[in-house]
This record gives sequence, structure tokens and C-alpha cells, in this order.
Amino acid sequence: MGGSAGSAGSAGAGELQRRLGVPDAVVIGLGSMIGAGVFAALAPAAAAAGSALLLGLALAAVVAFCNATSSARLAARYPASGGTYVYGRERLGDFWGYLAGWAFIVGKTASCAAMALTVGSYVWPGQAHAVAVAAVVALTAVNYGGVQKSAWLTRVIVAVVLAVLAAVVCAALTSGQADPVRLDLGDDASLAGVLQAAGLLFFAFAGYARIATLGEEVRDPGRTIPRAVPLALGITLVVYAAVAVAALLVLGPQQLAQAPAPLSDAVRAAGADWLAPAVRAGAAIAALGSLLALILGVSRTTLAMARDRHLPHALAAVHPKFKVPHRAELVVGAVVAALAATADVRGAIGFSSFGVLAYYALANASAWTLSPTEGGPPRLIPVVGLAGCLVLAFALPLTSVLSGTAVLICGAAAYGVRRRLCARRKRGS
Repeated sequence: MGGSAGSAGSAGAGELQRRLGVPDAVVIGLGSMIGAGVFAALAPAAAAAGSALLLGLALAAVVAFCNATSSARLAARYPASGGTYVYGRERLGDFWGYLAGWAFIVGKTASCAAMALTVGSYVWPGQAHAVAVAAVVALTAVNYGGVQKSAWLTRVIVAVVLAVLAAVVCAALTSGQADPVRLDLGDDASLAGVLQAAGLLFFAFAGYARIATLGEEVRDPGRTIPRAVPLALGITLVVYAAVAVAALLVLGPQQLAQAPAPLSDAVRAAGADWLAPAVRAGAAIAALGSLLALILGVSRTTLAMARDRHLPHALAAVHPKFKVPHRAELVVGAVVAALAATADVRGAIGFSSFGVLAYYALANASAWTLSPTEGGPPRLIPVVGLAGCLVLAFALPLTSVLSGTAVLICGAAAYGVRRRLCARRKRGS
């Protein structure tokens, strides 16, 4: 492992270069998590949980921590592009690895479309779809130019978004409108509401494993990945908790649930109207950061599945100069652009959450098979993570559950058809 990490400049024609250290990996994880989710997910989560919103956030964080720990231990053992597609294949069998990859690609492609549409709705609401397509084209071009440029741009985006969120929190906490009574647990709290809110808020957390999908491009992955994943998740949790408390203090759960732009409404309620344009700009930049990292992760999983011929093998090509999976990135960009031109944001978020929770359920199942000598986590972590993923997935709105289940079944059927065709070819030869 140490030799491959030290030979960043000698990658073969079909391999990616190891260029990223802990700071770059943490920034890519932050860019994936601290994105449009925190600007958009609070309102539907408050509608589901009411005054128990913070409990939903805490539950989402617990499940995310288990998933992050399992993913980090697996990524350290299997530092190759593909994430749980690789882990599931190695630990559970070919079918489960395939199903994880399928869930990730489909779910995260929907996430890409949602992020692109969020950019459009903040930048130019009247032409949201057109702006979304333009954003996808531009960021696909950035990713095509190499992962180092992607990491540099993500670092700038994260800095801007953190500054905007800090301003929102300060404005809310220092205003005369902040009322601690609005944090009290009321009669509207219910277990079902907390679970659904946690499932929706999970969408805002689900980015830490982007670090794992870059396992083939990280220097010394055995040390870098287990450090970067919990660091990125911990920073994100602190930021989300501060923002959620600030929004509740000035708006309260009912008003927050009805807010079309929760953080813009929060600064207005705090008497800081001058901040509202900055919040809108921050939301658009955050969505761009998420979109950049999402395209990066989906293309790497596509690369891994294409290498194993679960997807067209032509997508396994790595650019000889830029050392990126250029064909996979172009195809992913084209599909996301098509969805961004036609899709609905709320539907895309629910559908994405179901697919991503299924993906992490398989990650936890894979981590459970790791022995202590293989660097496995304490057994309780993957057990809680697996159970949490399944519960949150099926607590999502019914349309998300039905559409997500249907897509997983279609993926499983495609796998079965491919296996039968391969078996027939072998018998024929």
C-alpha cells in the first residue's frame, strides 16, 4: 500500500493517480455534505417532525456516524474506486456489490439533478431548468480536467458557504427575536415524524462516503480515509446543529415548516434583511459544491462497475493526460443534464434518499463481516447502521419508497438477465 501511495506520478494507463491527502479528502467530504441540503431540507423535516426537529437531526447523525465508520474501515482495506460496490462484492458476493453500485449510481444521479435544480431556482427562478443544465455542463468540464482542480474549487466553495452559514447563525442568535421557548418539545412530536425527518435530513449528511469512492486517488488510504471521514462528518454535524437551532429560535417549528427558503426567512425574521441576498448566493454556491462532488463520486462508481462489465466496458477508460475516468464523467454529465431539464426537486430528494440509504445498508452489512485483524469496527456500529438505514428508508414518503423499491428490483432483474446471457454464451462455446 505504501508503495502505491508513494508513486503518484507512475500510475498505469488504466489507473488513477494518488494525489489527495487528508485536507483535500476532508474538503471533498465537506463539499458533498455542506451543500444545498442544509438550505433546503430543514423545512420538509420540520413539517414531518414539528418541535422534535432536533431529535430527527440527532437520529440522522447517529446513523450517519455508523455509516461513516463502516465506510472508512472498508475503504482503508479496499482502497479502490467504487465504494460499497467494491466492498459488497468482496465481502458479501457479486450480486450484493452490484446492487450497492446500482443503488448508488441511480440515487446519486437523482441527487445531482436535485442539486442542479437548486442552483437554478436560486440563481434565476424563471429559468431554473436552463441554469441547471448549464451548471451540470460546466462542472462536468471541471471534473474532466482532473481531480486536483475539483478539490481546489471545492475548497473555495466550502469556505464561502461556511461564511454564509456563520453569518446566519450569528444574526439569529444576536437578534431580539430569538426565543428559547421555540426549542421546547410540544404535543406535535411523534416517533413517525422523527423517523421521517431523519430520513429527509439524511440527504443533507450523505456525502462522507465520497471520500471512500476516491480511494484510488488518495495517498496512503489506510491512514488518510479513516481520518478524513469522521473529521468531515463531525464538522458537518456541528454546522447543521448550529443552523437548525438558530432557525428554530427565530422562526419556530411551524413557521420553519412553511418557509419556502428557510434560511432566508430566518435572517429576515431576525431583522437582518440585508443578509438575505447573501444567503441566496450561498445556497446556489453550496448546491454547486454538492453537484461538483456528486458527479465526481458517481463517475468513479461507474468506472468500477464498467471495469467489471456490469456497465458497458467502454466507460472504464481513464484519460491518458488528466488521469480521470473521462468517458464515465461525460455519460454521467449527459444523464444528469437530461434529468435537470425535466425533473422535480422534491421528488428527486426523496428518491435519492431511499437509494442512498439502501447503499449504506449494504456498506454496514459488509463492515459487519470484517474481523478485528482486518480493521473491523466494533460489531454494534454496523448493526445500528444497518437497522437505522432500513428504518429510515421505509419511513420516507410512500412515493419515494415505492419508486426506490421498483428501481432496485429493476436493477436486480438486469443483473439476473446478464448472468443468464453469460451462462448461455459459455455453454454455447
